[in-house]
Amino acid sequence: MGRLPAEVQTLYAELSERLRAIEAARSFANLVGSFARKRVADGEYWYFKTSAGPAAQREYFVGPEGAETQGVMRAYAAGRAEAAAVEEGVARICAMLRQGGAVLTDSASAKVISGLASAGVFRLGAVLVGTHAYLVLGNLLGARWRSSLRTQDIDLAAMRRLEVVVPQMEADLPGALESLRMGFLPVPNLNPKAPHTSFKVRGHTLRVDLLTPAEGRRDGKAVPIPRLKAAAQPLELLDYLLESPVATALVNGGATLVNVPDPARFALHKLILSGRRPITEQTKAGKDRQQAAELIEVLHEDRPGDLTRAVEALRARPAVWRTRLRAQIETLPVGLRDARLRIQRALRD
Repeated sequence: MGRLPAEVQTLYAELSERLRAIEAARSFANLVGSFARKRVADGEYWYFKTSAGPAAQREYFVGPEGAETQGVMRAYAAGRAEAAAVEEGVARICAMLRQGGAVLTDSASAKVISGLASAGVFRLGAVLVGTHAYLVLGNLLGARWRSSLRTQDIDLAAMRRLEVVVPQMEADLPGALESLRMGFLPVPNLNPKAPHTSFKVRGHTLRVDLLTPAEGRRDGKAVPIPRLKAAAQPLELLDYLLESPVATALVNGGATLVNVPDPARFALHKLILSGRRPITEQTKAGKDRQQAAELIEVLHEDRPGDLTRAVEALRARPAVWRTRLRAQIETLPVGLRDARLRIQRALRD
């Protein structure tokens, strides 16, 4: 297993910390735009115009001409200068990470994920899963993966309901994809009346799939996620991944703060999922096993307790999932014998 240099790992940790701080302090100054004055019948008024984010150009009312409105505009200018300096620092770290060999997300996928982040989907609890999450976890764990990682399938998972109160209560996921002007269209369903859970760029492999925990549902029908103005495909055991997400950086030309699953839970979920794939998806099953094995290798070396805790968390689920994990542990490579024994001990305890 290749490792990222210690300096790169330190830079990545700093980048993630900065992005979390930016998100926590997000304000009016984070919007890129300009002020415009309009004269109407009863006087002059100031508006703020911005084209940042997924909603194309938008206009916000600031206030009538006067000292108070001028104070808002001066505060924006001061805050914008500070925000620009922070953004420049982030860009500098990203450049050093690219030079140092950090794992990068392809440009098209990064653009889509950044657009979804701007729309607020990650603030509303969505979690990046699938291979793009695996890429992010490589940087988080300081690992250079051996697996082939070329994919443009972007998998997002979200609980049906939020358990916490957040300032922004909804985001328009389909609208965010449309605003990117990349040609995203809903993927047709066999049932034309069923809501869409996938979006694809015509003539390209770039695709976004929205998933949600099955929560005992067995009919496979799409489930509405009102706060994202979209529907999601139910998937077994997905709640296991969504319970303890990690907010960290996705790196490309710049950086985007995303939520990814706990690495140990992600590894075990991949391993279990590999045994649930139908015969027509054995290539995907092999990729699942390979990614699970690489994650388990790194975790066993660096954070073995995380594997134990991830197994323990399965006890809150039906026993069948532990049975399936026991079966799939036998598929791990011979070189992971010690890691396999650790997982098996945790299953017995």
